[in-house]
Amino acid sequence: MISVLLDSSDKFLAVGLARDGKLIASIQYEAWQRQSERLIVELEKILKTNQVSRKDIASVICGIGPGSYTGVRISLTIAKVMAMALNIPLFTVSSLQVLKDENFPSICVINARSGRSYMGVYANEKVLVSDQIMKNNELIAYINEHPDYVVCGDTNHLNIEGKIVNILQQMVSLMPYLKAEKNHLSVTPVYMKD
Repeated sequence: MISVLLDSSDKFLAVGLARDGKLIASIQYEAWQRQSERLIVELEKILKTNQVSRKDIASVICGIGPGSYTGVRISLTIAKVMAMALNIPLFTVSSLQVLKDENFPSICVINARSGRSYMGVYANEKVLVSDQIMKNNELIAYINEHPDYVVCGDTNHLNIEGKIVNILQQMVSLMPYLKAEKNHLSVTPVYMKD
């Protein structure tokens, strides 16, 4: 059976299909402020190209935030509707955690605007520092204090180079650790404010 993977929490739009713990198809590209017009189109395209029907879909996995207020809501709304309409499980994952490098402890970063960043630190499936908002100057200091950690995500706003990973591949690697949401309607995006 097939799992549909969705994330539009930051500037990348990511749509994928996994079968038996392996990524079998993926679309990932920069679509800042165009996720609402592109996500359904790309989802339909990937299902059609891979000849996947509704009865083949066994679950939906979605990035739940933090990230862009609108971007997080777009993918989560589509994931919730699919899960409810098809009566299948919905799994959610931190949109920061899917930015991690699978081989090294990772400081995962998304621009939160106004001189701030969303950040979380991960090693494999373990959370070393929970997702939070940090002022950019504090984040730079944290990065400098941890030179053996990889910085992942779009870090242009910090004027440093960050590693860009395949979000969908990371979702697949985290699948064994995810728990299905009990009530699709009660799932809400993770919005962080300070």
